[in-house]
Amino acid sequence: MSRPTLWSTADMDDDLADAVDAELSMYAQQGQNPAIYDQLGAQIEQLEPLLAIQQHMAALAAVPDVVKSFIVSFHQAILNRDLPSVTIFYTTTFPKLTDRFYSRAEWPEPEIIAPLLSSNNATEDQVHIFLVLYRDLYYRHVYSRLQPNIDDRFHSYENSCELFNYLLNSPSSANDESDEPAPVDLVLPEQWLWDIIDEFIYQFQVFCSWRSKVKSKTDDELMMLADGTGVWSSYSVLNVLYSLIQKSKINEYIVALKEEQGKENSRPAEEVAQSISPYTALPLYRTLGYFSVLGLLRVHVLLGDFTLGLKVMDQVGEFLLGGSSFGAKTNKSSFTALPTLPATHISTHYYVGFCYMMLRRYPDAIRTFVTVLNFFQRMQRMRNYSGYERKDQYDQIAKTADRTLALYAMCHSLVLPGSPFTRLDDNITNTAKERYGDQMGRMSRGGSDALVAFEELFLYACPKFINANSPPYDDPEAIALLLNADPADVAEGSSPIPTDPTHRHLRLFLASAGAQSPLPTLRSFLHLYTSLTTEKLSSFLDLVKVNESDKEAVEDAEAEEEAIQEMMVLKQSSKSLSRIVPVQGKVDKGNDASSAGVRAQGSLLAGEMISTSDLNFAIDDVRSIKSE
Repeated sequence: MSRPTLWSTADMDDDLADAVDAELSMYAQQGQNPAIYDQLGAQIEQLEPLLAIQQHMAALAAVPDVVKSFIVSFHQAILNRDLPSVTIFYTTTFPKLTDRFYSRAEWPEPEIIAPLLSSNNATEDQVHIFLVLYRDLYYRHVYSRLQPNIDDRFHSYENSCELFNYLLNSPSSANDESDEPAPVDLVLPEQWLWDIIDEFIYQFQVFCSWRSKVKSKTDDELMMLADGTGVWSSYSVLNVLYSLIQKSKINEYIVALKEEQGKENSRPAEEVAQSISPYTALPLYRTLGYFSVLGLLRVHVLLGDFTLGLKVMDQVGEFLLGGSSFGAKTNKSSFTALPTLPATHISTHYYVGFCYMMLRRYPDAIRTFVTVLNFFQRMQRMRNYSGYERKDQYDQIAKTADRTLALYAMCHSLVLPGSPFTRLDDNITNTAKERYGDQMGRMSRGGSDALVAFEELFLYACPKFINANSPPYDDPEAIALLLNADPADVAEGSSPIPTDPTHRHLRLFLASAGAQSPLPTLRSFLHLYTSLTTEKLSSFLDLVKVNESDKEAVEDAEAEEEAIQEMMVLKQSSKSLSRIVPVQGKVDKGNDASSAGVRAQGSLLAGEMISTSDLNFAIDDVRSIKSE
């Protein structure tokens, strides 16, 4: 059955039918005339801005009045350089409005709220930089509460570049004829500045992890990644952090403060800063420079360069954290010169301690972890801790502290029993046993079961490592190979897909931990004797792993040689490079030493070899072992 027509000329009178035919004929003739289409296209182009304005007005009308009032007041506080008001708006008002209106939705786009800023009598540049700051909050909210798409990832990078370019390369004032950049007149709270650096590195880390998953990309994403190979590159991120450090001259500032500490009539910190550079004189740049040093530590750890991570902390680690945090002497004056946010304190200790652990400097790692875990426990006991009204900030700190506790449990198990470093703080050790008692027991006993426990804790507590280089999205043939790679080849390591950096570092760590696996058993036998032969020791250790029928074919020298090799591993594990070394004899008050009889080396990489075990032994020419 045919579908009935909606109308038929047969049902019309003759005049109406003639009119319809005439209209249809006119449209048919116009369709053959390209000029008509051009005229219509021009009319549409003229209407598009009006339509866009109407859409923006409708979107702005949908914004709650309390949010509009907040944006206007927030902008005015930044214009007035009213730091207390800016701090309250950032740390309190913005999170509350987020929970109330935008817990599962995006904040209004910057283009929508831009008309609200014209009422504050601000210049075009002032409105622009506020929109850049607002956009930073906008994308941070998208990353934390929502799921960013590829446009969000690219645009957040562009906005970060625009913000840092404004801070680093702003032109001088109109009265100055030179073309040299000048510091910007901007006042932001320390917590916001830390969040800017922290979020910049976090978005870089998340993008690198997302970028490395080639097979999950759509065709449009592959095209955008091929065109934007420089987006969130390691070079650009490192360049920003190093530029902030150089512009602020933070290391020179810290050196100058150290020199002033030994003088009787020392200058105030502000006067010292003004004598270095115009950028150093502003708290904005000093704080960003200091946070950039801490950010560099984190980036180098994510890239797997633990030595360079400690190297960039030379001045900051020695001056700010060289006392009660990493060393032996409390440096009280340092805490008034630079910001000491709890988030930076805990994060820095976590990454420094992890570097020490991966470099097998377990005594330094344990001291670092003990210091920050004690700090976190004190913070937990305090009510209404300053700056931590926001639950999300405290939750992040608590998660980092728990991962630090897991790293402490691993280092505690890697240090030989009886070492003084296993008794630095019984309270922290008991807390670790309550939280990770099962894993600590397996790690201390050694064997294959210990490696499984080490792997569990390492994967939980380690940073989320990243690959420094992007997959070759700009090479279609290479990408085709990656997309068609066999999963079996990926598991065997013969695939062109780069291996997961986390598992690469895990294998390196387990190789080191596995070498120490037989040591607890060996050490227990050496404690029972003051003198014994390697032949007797090898029989105790049951080093000949063969069946009874094959025992006669195995030479005793082979077993003794294996026993000697394990004893050399024990000897090597009984010593470690340590930044904190004991002070022999009378303690000189002029040195960096405490009443406990220890002193701290200057650099975080510096140190001396110390004994980490209460057992010592020697092997004579006749292969007789004498223990002490």
